[in-house]
Amino acid sequence: MATPPELARTRYEQVTSTIRSIIEQIQDLWRGMSAQSVEDDLLGEAGARIASAVVAGQFTVADAAQAYIAAQMVAQGGSAAAEAALIAAAFTGIAPGGGPLESLLFLPAIGVRRRLAAGLTPEEAMLGGLADMAMYASTAIADTARSADQVGMAANRSCVAYVRVVHLPACARCIVLSGQMYRHSEGFLRHPNCDCQTLPLREDQWPDVPTPAQLIDRMTPEQRRRIFTEDGARAIAAGADVGQVVNSRRGMDTVTRHGRDIQITHEGATRRSVYGRSRARAGDQFDRFAGQRYGHATTTRYFRSTRHRLMPGEIFRLAGGNRDEELRLLRRYGYIT
Repeated sequence: MATPPELARTRYEQVTSTIRSIIEQIQDLWRGMSAQSVEDDLLGEAGARIASAVVAGQFTVADAAQAYIAAQMVAQGGSAAAEAALIAAAFTGIAPGGGPLESLLFLPAIGVRRRLAAGLTPEEAMLGGLADMAMYASTAIADTARSADQVGMAANRSCVAYVRVVHLPACARCIVLSGQMYRHSEGFLRHPNCDCQTLPLREDQWPDVPTPAQLIDRMTPEQRRRIFTEDGARAIAAGADVGQVVNSRRGMDTVTRHGRDIQITHEGATRRSVYGRSRARAGDQFDRFAGQRYGHATTTRYFRSTRHRLMPGEIFRLAGGNRDEELRLLRRYGYIT
């Protein structure tokens, strides 16, 4: 039987291979675009195909999450049985910050224009735009995988915690968190291009994952200087605490409702979505609104639920560790059934 670290490696490879496949598709589409027409390209067929590819990647990694959690629990002597089925489609079409994925994927066009204004050649500007697009796409897919994994953990009562697994190359902010254990519902600290993952645990145990010190030992002097800066690397070599050298923070967008900061999304909340249909059956009201395509209003034929949709991470925070409340809210907002 595969051990928990081996299963985590398999899950990591599944997510990263999915990302690589999507990035290759994006690169092929990007070659047919030009700096002069990049906005029109991303508002047209090329942009639609890029968005469809990323959505497909999000669905792929979300759809595999529950099987991964079940395999981990069985490998640790627990049960594969889950109390609810994860809805993979509920995790698609959403950017990491909760906004519309298509608006996020239009940002590379703005980056191209800025590079041209700064004096770069069209070729250089487009290369920079492709790098931006690859970062946004890979981050969206990786974040979907982590969100789906955490929802899968909540649906299986055998899982009580997770450990952060860091794969080199990694940034300083991630290295200092390697091997840290968290409750199954605790938020996952991440940043753009972060590919760290969760290793779900059945009970309090410490799997064989590298500590920050072990990761640093594996790095070359050049890598340490690049990741921690010259002064930081020298301080660590002199015995300074890595956590004091690195300031690890998460920057997430929030909105204020009734005096509280919460994370919400309108994505997946239309009448045609999984969540939207469930709200319609519950008698929720829907407001007419202009459709959005890469941040531009289209028509007003769309109807969106007046009830805000909470992000999975916000659900876990509001539930305060109460598994029954987590499951209730995850069902209410269309992530499980």
